[in-house]
Amino acid sequence: MSLHTRMLVGFIAGTSLGLAANLFAADAGWLDALVLYVADPVGQLFLRLLFMLVIPLVFSALILGVVEIGDPRSLGRIGGKTLAWILVVTTVAVSIGLVMVNLLEPGRGIPPELGAELMAQTGERASQIAQGSQGVSGISVLLNIVPRNPVQSAANGDLIAVMFFALMFGIAATVIRSEGTKAFVAAVQGVYDICLKLIDWTIRLAPYAVAALLFSITAKLGFDVLVQLARFVATVLAALAIHFFVVFPILLRVLGGMSPLAFFRGAQPALLTAFSTSSSSATLPTTLAVTEQRLGVPRRVARFVCTLGATANMNGTALFEGVTVLFLAQFFGVELTNFQQVTILLLCILGGIGAAGVPGGSLPVIAMILAMFGIPPEGIGLILGVDRLLDMCRTVVNVGGDMVGSVVIGRSEGEPAEAPSQAGAAG
Repeated sequence: MSLHTRMLVGFIAGTSLGLAANLFAADAGWLDALVLYVADPVGQLFLRLLFMLVIPLVFSALILGVVEIGDPRSLGRIGGKTLAWILVVTTVAVSIGLVMVNLLEPGRGIPPELGAELMAQTGERASQIAQGSQGVSGISVLLNIVPRNPVQSAANGDLIAVMFFALMFGIAATVIRSEGTKAFVAAVQGVYDICLKLIDWTIRLAPYAVAALLFSITAKLGFDVLVQLARFVATVLAALAIHFFVVFPILLRVLGGMSPLAFFRGAQPALLTAFSTSSSSATLPTTLAVTEQRLGVPRRVARFVCTLGATANMNGTALFEGVTVLFLAQFFGVELTNFQQVTILLLCILGGIGAAGVPGGSLPVIAMILAMFGIPPEGIGLILGVDRLLDMCRTVVNVGGDMVGSVVIGRSEGEPAEAPSQAGAAG
């Protein structure tokens, strides 16, 4: 049985068993113990193993990507195409979200007492998120792209700063071309190869980790929270589905020259990993392997676009931010003009680029936008109960956008992707 088939089996088994446990034994002590001492540790161990590899992989992949591109003008061209892809596709995603939330109006009609109950259940975490969003300015975000101490940035998991440092290193190594820099690049290639081997070992645990993670989530939440916020959940999922199953296939066919069905077959392992981990950063190792080996994208393009996209290309996250802000505005009765909604669109594009590629990384950005428009930031407590499920879904869109972008940009460079069936299998 192939790896992605086993991951799919783990996904179905974990979800089914979790829902059954929640339905028949939600208050049982043994269920709490099973989640606390078995399911959570198995899932967290898998996530830790993946996160352990993110920094060395990002550093080595970006340097090698820049060196393999070689000509600084080619680097600027591919970088410009990647930036244009991120801005255009993210704009389309947020626009879909805003149109859907205006049409369906999920925030209207929720009983105030239900809203108060949901906010009370998550009040402490909502307050922490709201406070964490304060004091963040656009200038500070821009300045923090350049790290004072790259080692400290790596230790703190600040991927944007690490990526900037790696880009500078790669550009300098390309310009110098001495024996010393050749030896350095060879060493970086060794680091990258070691990371891929460690990823291969780690990903073998994925079917069990997927089952454990989904069992934990569904055993805790069950159907209740989904029923309470069904319209909001349906709006987000419908908007994500339109972007994923309509916009991406059109871009693949028209700009990438690839069959959407072939793409989705080849991309399965990365998409399933994204769904189970809720993290673009944790999925990056699998994304790189799948994009190069199953989708046949030239590695110089795949390494650059996917690595940059894991932090900056957050289509699904930006869409979710826009829907959530307008949903809470409707719930609290805050009327937003068309100009304000356009401003929210721009903020969500920037917020999607700046959001951390980890579970829940978009919540502080949402809280900041809410405060800017006079919407109570504590209202984010309304959606915390369903955030993990929606986080899993929007991460699939984020990672899918990285791989679609790699296919499109690779073709624009005159190097169309090979058919997935010809390119081998990841893992």
